[in-house]
Amino acid sequence: MTQKIHTITIYSMRSSTNRNEQKSLDFQITGKKKLSGSIATNFSKNGSVTLLCASLLNTGKTTFYGISKIEEVHRLIEILETLGVSVRWTGRNSIEITPPKTFKFGDIHTTTTKVRSSLMLIGSLIHRVRKFELPHAGGCKMGNRTIAAHRYALEKLGIKITTNNRGYVIAVNKLKPADIVMYEASDTATNNALLAAALIPGTTTIKFATPNYQVQELCFFLEKMGVKIDGIGTTNLIVHGIKSFNKPLEYHNSEDPIESMMFIATAITTHSPLTVTRCPIDFLAVELLKLEKMGVKFKFSPPYKSYNGRTTLVDIKIYPHPLKALADKIHALPYPGINSDNLPFFVPIATQAKGTTLIHDWMWENRAIYFTELNRLGAQVNLADPHRVFITGPTALKAGQIICPPALRPAMIILIAMLASEGTSILRNVYSINRGYEEIATRLNSIGADIKILKGK
Repeated sequence: MTQKIHTITIYSMRSSTNRNEQKSLDFQITGKKKLSGSIATNFSKNGSVTLLCASLLNTGKTTFYGISKIEEVHRLIEILETLGVSVRWTGRNSIEITPPKTFKFGDIHTTTTKVRSSLMLIGSLIHRVRKFELPHAGGCKMGNRTIAAHRYALEKLGIKITTNNRGYVIAVNKLKPADIVMYEASDTATNNALLAAALIPGTTTIKFATPNYQVQELCFFLEKMGVKIDGIGTTNLIVHGIKSFNKPLEYHNSEDPIESMMFIATAITTHSPLTVTRCPIDFLAVELLKLEKMGVKFKFSPPYKSYNGRTTLVDIKIYPHPLKALADKIHALPYPGINSDNLPFFVPIATQAKGTTLIHDWMWENRAIYFTELNRLGAQVNLADPHRVFITGPTALKAGQIICPPALRPAMIILIAMLASEGTSILRNVYSINRGYEEIATRLNSIGADIKILKGK
């Protein structure tokens, strides 16, 4: 008997006025303001979306604390509500998720296809729906991004993914535990494999798994569901799956190391003394070592635990100090190397360092091209090829007008550079930034920045 395909249909609402993306939101930044005081790291963006997808494994109610109120989360919630999931904000960053007895598949707005994290719904939904279709996943525009790592991992567990013009068709006949070798070091693909394996009774091994912060966060949550996982924090995970879970469950998301790095980079680039609190130190160690060798001075508080009881945090005080370029290139690697999302933050820092810095962004095609946008502010960023830039400093940055690139971290480094620029700059269409940072203008203003929000037509 042929299985019915449950489909989410994408539609466009060009006349809509209730979406932030429909109206241009711009920042007016008066630069060269010294920052000071203390600012807390917010809850993890990637942890938030991962946990929202994981909530579908529980047929009962799941309450999360520490969910970021950002555009990425809002768009994923729209998908969940389209599926019939009950979603209710119960506090500033707390949310209740209750899946339906029967999932619905209906219309959804085109903006939702920008959320690449929606791919992680596959690992959760296959336990409730045997065959369904999801729209193509989007995210930052940084070159080709395939789903090969997802497909090859999930097919080992009995899940078939095919691609058509509309999206992905996911089908399963019988789920089974398996030995998986990840096709590449992908956080979302590792999470998809974990989500699928969690409710498959038996033992599944995942080799070449990424031990990054959002993967560890998911493992901690699955353990609260009763799923035993060996090897958390390593590249070899052993998942002892359970049959089902139907209980009220509470979990607290931890802080975002990428946001910690953003504030650290802002302090360094603007030559400001600043304390960044609640920093997940285990996921910043290599970045901080590189910065120390560039001349940055830090002071660390004693370590303490996040609200999840597992993630180690510290408070970091940054002191202004003359910077020098590193003799070696700066490049990202899977954890515990420099996080790919943190690599762009070295670009504005390098504009203030004496000498020439080579930054090699080998993971993403074309993202390095966005780094040259800082030249509009007086930086000297020379593009060697689609993956490498040479940055010569120190440079006195100056004000300018720039349209945000359609990529979160490159957009944020432009804002950082504008904070260090003489004069008043305009950063247009900051939707990319709002995807990943909650009330960032207000929060930066609280430590001495001068950012005005301009609402366009």
